[in-house]
Amino acid sequence: MSFLRGSTNYVWCTTSVLGKGATGAVYQGVNKHNGEPVAVKTFNQLSHMRPLDVQMREFEVLEKVKHENIVKLLAIEEEHESRGKVIVMELCTGGSLFTILDDPENTYGLQEDEFLLVLEHLTAGMKHLRDNNLVHRDLKPGNIMKFLSDDGLPIYKLTDFGAARELHEDQEFMSLYGTEEYLHPHMYERAVLRKPVAKTFGATVDLWSIGVTLYHVATGNLPFRPYGGRRNKETMHYITTEKASGVLSGVQTSEKGSITWSRDLPKNCQLSDGCKKLITPILAGLLELESQRIWSFEKFFAEVTKTLDRRLLHIFHTNRVQNIRVYLHPDETYERLQCLIQDQTEISPANQILLYKSTYLLTEVGLDLPGRSYKPTEMHKPILLFSKENNNVTLVADGEVPNFPKFPDMSLPKLTSVDSDAGLAKTACSVGHVCKKRVEKLSQNSQLINKCVQVFTKIVTEKLKSVLSKSDHLQSVFKCTKYLVEISVRGHKSVNNMIGIKNISTDLKDELEKLSDELNNSLSLAIQQLHQRYVKERTLTREWQSATRSFKCPNKNRAPARIKTLVERLRDSWQHLLRDRATRSLTYNDEQFHVLEIIKITETSRRARTLLDTDVQPVVMQLADCMADWYKMAQTVYLQAQILDKDFDTFEHRLLGFIERANDIDASFHDGLVNVAKVKFTSSGAKHAGRISAQDIQALRASLRGLRDIDDLVSDIKGKNEMLKHITEPSKLCD
Repeated sequence: MSFLRGSTNYVWCTTSVLGKGATGAVYQGVNKHNGEPVAVKTFNQLSHMRPLDVQMREFEVLEKVKHENIVKLLAIEEEHESRGKVIVMELCTGGSLFTILDDPENTYGLQEDEFLLVLEHLTAGMKHLRDNNLVHRDLKPGNIMKFLSDDGLPIYKLTDFGAARELHEDQEFMSLYGTEEYLHPHMYERAVLRKPVAKTFGATVDLWSIGVTLYHVATGNLPFRPYGGRRNKETMHYITTEKASGVLSGVQTSEKGSITWSRDLPKNCQLSDGCKKLITPILAGLLELESQRIWSFEKFFAEVTKTLDRRLLHIFHTNRVQNIRVYLHPDETYERLQCLIQDQTEISPANQILLYKSTYLLTEVGLDLPGRSYKPTEMHKPILLFSKENNNVTLVADGEVPNFPKFPDMSLPKLTSVDSDAGLAKTACSVGHVCKKRVEKLSQNSQLINKCVQVFTKIVTEKLKSVLSKSDHLQSVFKCTKYLVEISVRGHKSVNNMIGIKNISTDLKDELEKLSDELNNSLSLAIQQLHQRYVKERTLTREWQSATRSFKCPNKNRAPARIKTLVERLRDSWQHLLRDRATRSLTYNDEQFHVLEIIKITETSRRARTLLDTDVQPVVMQLADCMADWYKMAQTVYLQAQILDKDFDTFEHRLLGFIERANDIDASFHDGLVNVAKVKFTSSGAKHAGRISAQDIQALRASLRGLRDIDDLVSDIKGKNEMLKHITEPSKLCD
């Protein structure tokens, strides 16, 4: 039966219930004039029994607050039939956070991006309340709604201000409101345990509720859980009041059992290690009992802002076949990024090879570019991380996938239980979603492994080309140097013979021969061989193709699409069993279909597990093994190219030194020659001047000109080497 209710501008049906509370209910309604869907909150008799100022408080608060992250008040009208006040608000079609967390997909908490969105919007809404000196006093996932904007973007909004009131920072209150799992322990002591404790409370009680709510959103579970839940109230109070500072959770798993304390978020929650490092201190600050330790609102808002301002960088750790997330502060630079990577991977900055878009990340961002200017990365287009010192590649396990539940044997009589079957079906859906996320992640990692091979191959290829180019350039410089040294030595010998001085032997030719042997028979030969094998013959590419030719990667087998279909079937069966639970008593035919749905869940669960355990995970493990073998070879070539590059730089330095010494020797010889000529000319006198033939004078002048030309040629060589340094400088920077 449908019960239609209405006010001046709105109409609603009492069967369209969005939510119910102690003092009223919220229904979906419609604007009579434009058909806009709305939410209408009505109040019951219990609500009307409250003092008038308390009844009016929610109206006053809603009229006072106007913010994107607070449910928008549309009207306060009078219901025609009861003459009671109703609150008309915008309709949040995404439901409450409690409903979202109750979905099997979120059994272990929200995905990281969604969690950070909740954190951002919850904080913004709370800041608006505090800016208006308001305290909510009933914060929990059920009072945070998901609104979908016209462009499809989700916006989380605070709602239900029935317990809200104006309260300045230095004021306190004694009245009790809230939901017991989210209550501050001091309020819990009075409101739930009914102890006559003469305590007053301040606005910071909202901070405790925020902490519990955020933990619930991040993990899918409440942080403080006594065995038996609400019925074990004394243990609940013990957990929250006796926990040590910094402890995030306390769980009791057996009757009168010990409490398991933890200062960390659970491993099975969907937040990355990088995100946990930022969120854990915030939760610890909110879940402090003592007033001198609990954060202020200002500190909470500041820390959340600092966290949300960070630039998310997706990084694929090749050696562990693992996706990691690094959150870089807007003012932090490349060196800090390397330290954050080291925190999660234990790879020191000196041994990190960071590649992005087929080149070194450093060439893209530079040493001093602040994090705020980094280009955004994506999960399927991450920064690729390799280790210089470690060539092992191992697929890191993300933890055990839970087992699918087993239903009772349907062949036995009277074992059908609509309650337990619906619960088991929900658990099956939850495990199905875990399998789905694992399959999707492994499938993406298989693609990233191939991408790593392509990018690293290109890096090695470019490095080998660069070193070969350096070799060719030094060969040209060396030939020029050799030619000049030969001219110099011949000139010295000729002039010494002409003027009757014994030839002063130098070691230039011997040293030149040693340099020639090192360049041609060692360095250049080595780079030519590497270039021939790994650039011209494309050995790295051919080896990878040969090793993986027989593999059918999960994406080629459409594993992500297949697991998605299986999970959708599990959800359909779960919904069917939920309807059966609502019916309570099944007819014979309905019971037969109920049994068939259970059979369907069992078979679908088996197929989902087989897909993960047989078709996807072994293939990616084999791919990782192939990557390990390939990377050993590729890393060896990369390091050889680096060593050769440095050896060529050392050789270049030695060659420049040799050229300088040759120039100095020639300049010294030239100065000595001039002095000898002067002495001979003076001692012989003018009468003997005619004894030097014109041919000798011409030869002497030619030799001197040739010697003087050495300075110009050496300068030209130096110029070429400076140009070489300038050209190779970016590659050195990347190393």
